[in-house]
Amino acid sequence: MLPFSRVAIIGLGLIGSSLARAIEAQMPSVRVTGHDASAEVREIAGRIKLCDDVTDTPGAAVIDADLVILCVPVGAMGTAAAEIAADLPAGAVVSDVGSCKAEILAALEQALPGRTIIPAHPVAGTENSGPEAGFASLFKGRWCIITPPAAADPLPVERLSEFWRRLGANVETMDAGHHDLVLAVTSHLPHLIAYTIVGTASDLEDVTRSEVIKYSAGGFRDFTRIAASDPTMWRDVFLANKEAVLEMLQRFSEDLSALQRAIRWNDGDALFNLFTRTRAIRRSIIEEGQDDAAPDFGRTHE
Repeated sequence: MLPFSRVAIIGLGLIGSSLARAIEAQMPSVRVTGHDASAEVREIAGRIKLCDDVTDTPGAAVIDADLVILCVPVGAMGTAAAEIAADLPAGAVVSDVGSCKAEILAALEQALPGRTIIPAHPVAGTENSGPEAGFASLFKGRWCIITPPAAADPLPVERLSEFWRRLGANVETMDAGHHDLVLAVTSHLPHLIAYTIVGTASDLEDVTRSEVIKYSAGGFRDFTRIAASDPTMWRDVFLANKEAVLEMLQRFSEDLSALQRAIRWNDGDALFNLFTRTRAIRRSIIEEGQDDAAPDFGRTHE
C-alpha cells in the first residue's frame, strides 16, 4: 500500500521538480499537483508535463492532497504555509525540504496550528535550479532527515519515512535543533567558505589580470560549483540557522588560526597529521556511498 495517494508540491525548482519526477518513476499511480509562485515556472512545468496538474494558486494545489511538501526557500516557508491554510484538508500531512529545521518547524506551526506537520530534509542537490534542472534519481542513496515535533503521532512520521524510502533515500529521524548543528558543519559552513573564496578570487581578478580564472585548478573549480548555488535559498539558510552557523564558523576560525601558526613556524608534523586525518574522512565518505572514487572527482577528459 502506498503511503500517500495525492501529493501537492509547492515550489517547482530543483528539489520540487526532482520530487515530481521521482514520484512518477517510483510511484506512478500517485497523483502529483504542483504550484509555483512564478508564472514563468508554472508555464514551463505545464509544458514539460512535470506534474499531473499545475495550478495557478497554492490553495488549489492542496485542496485534495494527503501530503503537501513545501519546496520554497527557507524564508518563504511561513508565507507558503499561510497561503494553503484555508484549503488544506484536515488529515493532510504537511512537510518541507528545507535545510534548517527548527525555524521552519516554528514557522509552520504558527501558520498551521493543530495540523500534522512533519518537517524533512533530503540531503541532496546540485548547483542548478529551476523546473528543468530536476531528475528522478536525485534522492537515490542520499539521506533524508525527518525532524518531527516531540509530540508527533508516530503513524504520519512512518508514512513520510516510507514515502522517502520509496524514492530511494536513506531515512534518519533527528531532533530539529541537532539537525541544524550537524548541517551547519556538513553543508552550511562549506557553502559559506566557498562563497568567500570565490568572492576573494573575484576581487583579485584585476590584480592578476584574469589569471585566477584562467588557471583554475580542480580545488577552485569545486569551490565555484558550490558557490553557484541558488543565492536566495542560501541567504535564507544562513539567516535562519544563524546561531549554529556562527558557532561552527567560530570553531573553524580557531582551527584556521592553528593551521596558520603551523605554516608560520614550519610545523610539518602538524600539517601532515591534519592532512592524514582529513584524507581518512574523505575515504569514509566514499565508503558510506555518499560519493565515488572516480579519478578527478568524476570529471570526464577528452
